[in-house]
Amino acid sequence: MSYAVKSIFLTLQGEGMQAGRRAVFLRFAGCNLWSGREEDRAKAICRFCDTDFVGTDGEGGGKFADAEALADAVAACWGAELAHRYVIITGGEPMLQIDDALVDALHAHGFEIGVESNGTIAAHPGIDWLCISPKAGSDVVQRCGNELKLIWPQPGSDWAEMQGWAFDHLLLQPLDNADQAANTQACIDFILANPRWRLSVQTHKVLGID
Repeated sequence: MSYAVKSIFLTLQGEGMQAGRRAVFLRFAGCNLWSGREEDRAKAICRFCDTDFVGTDGEGGGKFADAEALADAVAACWGAELAHRYVIITGGEPMLQIDDALVDALHAHGFEIGVESNGTIAAHPGIDWLCISPKAGSDVVQRCGNELKLIWPQPGSDWAEMQGWAFDHLLLQPLDNADQAANTQACIDFILANPRWRLSVQTHKVLGID
């Protein structure tokens, strides 16, 4: 299988339970809930995405002929250090492209594999850390994992039902738009009333890193 990659870059994880951790971000092109093009946003299921995942022209991006070539590129981005290797596969929707060969190749390079997915496609069982960010109006089939990250406010999201899903951590993250201050306060108020949840902040935006 070949892979369409928007970008590969070394950074710090900015949000969720792994925030602050050194990681290679492997961003796949393509998503099943939005084309990524502004002219299609209004009719998309996910209308608030703030990520460019169209094409293969980003830093380290391209089309990779096989899993070994892609894993080699991830390893080269990480560098010579062999300990604590961590790759975050995201998108778009990464489960459109993750397969056995890629999981095996990344593990062979010593990487712990984290994935950020919308949950509409069943996750590969070889993933080491799974974050699901459900989108209202979509059919979430992956209802277990390490963390559930709900963007808030998100009309139509049944957060009470989500509390019954099998996740280790329930996170609420403010929607990043013109009303961000109000969204952040809404998250704080929600968590004060619902202590099973905790706040996820996009620290990479505060720090000014990718």
